[in-house]
Amino acid sequence: MDEIELEIGAVAHGGHCVARHEGRVVFVRHALPGEVVRARLTEAGDDARLWRADAVEILTASPDRVESVWPDAGPGGVGGGELAHVALPAQRRWKHDVLREAFVRFADMEFPGEVHAAPGDDARGGLGYRTRVSAIAGPDGRAAMHLHRSRVVRPLTALPIAAPALEELLLATRFPAGSHIAGVAPGGVGPRLVVDGVPWRAGRPDHRENAPRRVRESVSTTLGELSYQVDVEGFWQVHVDAPEVLVDAVLTRVGDAEDVLDLYAGAGLFTVPLAASGRRVTSVEADARASRDARRNVHDLPGVRIVHGDTRAFLEAGATADAIVLDPPRSGAGGKTVDALAATGAARLVYVACDPVALARDTALLAHHGYRLEEAQGFDLFPMTHHVETVATFVR
Repeated sequence: MDEIELEIGAVAHGGHCVARHEGRVVFVRHALPGEVVRARLTEAGDDARLWRADAVEILTASPDRVESVWPDAGPGGVGGGELAHVALPAQRRWKHDVLREAFVRFADMEFPGEVHAAPGDDARGGLGYRTRVSAIAGPDGRAAMHLHRSRVVRPLTALPIAAPALEELLLATRFPAGSHIAGVAPGGVGPRLVVDGVPWRAGRPDHRENAPRRVRESVSTTLGELSYQVDVEGFWQVHVDAPEVLVDAVLTRVGDAEDVLDLYAGAGLFTVPLAASGRRVTSVEADARASRDARRNVHDLPGVRIVHGDTRAFLEAGATADAIVLDPPRSGAGGKTVDALAATGAARLVYVACDPVALARDTALLAHHGYRLEEAQGFDLFPMTHHVETVATFVR
């Protein structure tokens, strides 16, 4: 496609910056605000509302630019490392700017917090943190990933954001062409692979009936060390330190509430410490596998109820609580679920969000029900990507 020269403007949600060319908006990846770049158009058309492009030559560089730590994810490359050319402090400013813009636009207020680094990330250079990765096997059997916004796959020569043991195992193994690969390294060590749903052992499928399907995760908290069992393909926070960071954030924000609802609860990351602190907890999760894991993880804790079902339906059936912890999917809670949340009468909501725009929209919806945003903080649990986790506290 054609190449054009662009002056790069502000960051935008999604890992790109905004530029303009002859009046048309262009979303540019691999650039930084204030730069002048030569960009290769990747999606363009005379009738297109906006264009997309990759910065392929930097004519005037930002002082926040660094040599990419993951060239495979550079221009024309795989997804998942779109900020690998940005210095870590600037990555956090980038994410703060996205949060601020989302809150001004959708909640009509300033974002009140900062974006904080996870423990150890600066020392690691923002690398080696992912304990969960997904890949697809290329025609030669090597682990590969899709090119950004494409069905084309490219073999990986490195995966520096993965835990080192997991990266080494993934790149050293050969798989059936086209197979889907899930890698997990609990606590960053002892990596395991699942290929097309089948556990692998010593580089081949493990078809034993008792082939292990779960891993054990351990989380350090103010209550002591908490232990979890999670399906190898089940949901768990991908950053090696995310569980500890988020559990601490939730426990310090839930206050003295005695009856707590843990919504979109997954395998019980928050349910376990909430119950271990002496509260009565109801865990609600729609995914059957995660709900089973949660039941195992709370088996020795009193005062816990595990509900496998839809969150909104559960709330609309007449749920009540002193406080609610919710960790919804990327799309957020949404209008009808927020209506149901408000109907519980909960005095306090602790909202764990993985999408700034969804959180800002839900903040506006909650305000209509009398819930005031007391505070919010961002946590950079996805270095080298545009993703950011936010924990927000709402009081009625």
